Amino acid sequence: MRIRNLVMAAAAAAFSVAAIPGGAQAQDKELVYLTPGLDLPFWRYLSKGVEAVAEENGYSFQALDSRNSAQTQRQNAQDAIARGVDGIVISPTDSSTAPAVLEMAQEAGIPVVIADIGTNSGEYVSFIISDNYDGAHGTGEALAAAMKDKGWEDGSVGLVTISQARKNGQARTAGFRDAMKEAGIENEAGLQQMQSYTADETFRFTQDMLTANPEMRAMFIQTDQPAIGALRAIRAARRSGEVLVAAFDGIPEFVELLQSGDIVASGMQQPYLMGVRSGEAMIEHLDGGTPDKEILVPILVVTSENIEELLPTVRETVFANEID
Repeated sequence: MRIRNLVMAAAAAAFSVAAIPGGAQAQDKELVYLTPGLDLPFWRYLSKGVEAVAEENGYSFQALDSRNSAQTQRQNAQDAIARGVDGIVISPTDSSTAPAVLEMAQEAGIPVVIADIGTNSGEYVSFIISDNYDGAHGTGEALAAAMKDKGWEDGSVGLVTISQARKNGQARTAGFRDAMKEAGIENEAGLQQMQSYTADETFRFTQDMLTANPEMRAMFIQTDQPAIGALRAIRAARRSGEVLVAAFDGIPEFVELLQSGDIVASGMQQPYLMGVRSGEAMIEHLDGGTPDKEILVPILVVTSENIEELLPTVRETVFANEID
């Protein structure tokens, strides 16, 4: 299987976050990935997918961490362009910051593939995106069903979201809210937008929501690691078993949490597969082809009920075979 071969190739090679230009291992051809933050597992898995395709096709690879800063992202782009890389794959810090990078790359004649998040404008080769609306809608449906099973449909639901300046964030919120509305669950405890994307930040958000909304019965956390902070806050408030949690994306800890029911459902994007598709689109363009302008990667709605069935796929395309 092509994806499995790429996973094995990536595992055999050291994960490069800092290539050494001009060093003994430097190659003439290079691809660069600009990522919001490698501290978030999602971006690390996506980066490994791009890297696997780059190396398979004889390109050196470097991942440049923007640390969720538009200014750092711009500087990383300038450095890559000055070095004359062959192509840039970017996951922007948000959709409004992408056009500046696209403009610089276009002026330098360097092709860009966008991997997730999206852009408000600008020229690019291809956009690899998950169906965020559909994935969040399916996650909302699973959460609503779990609330109804417990007779909690009159309770409120809190949202901790990724930036709503990102097109994928807007789609996740819309998909989830539509699912809640369709289920007749319309009481919202509030919405907080992440800035640092850490478990500690969402811990504080959840504490505030629990205090202000004693009737809150469920939460939707729009990315992976921060969901751990929500669970910690629920336990600290001695509300375990009283507030259901649905998440998005996935980290290895989610497997056990889904198996135990601590997390009801998670709309898992397939970041490694997204990275592979991004790398493939770039290579196709560099080889003179014309990749699809938009490449949609499905989202797996993984629940406590189907986790065992989906686990082999999750291991491969979500976690890049980093878990047993």
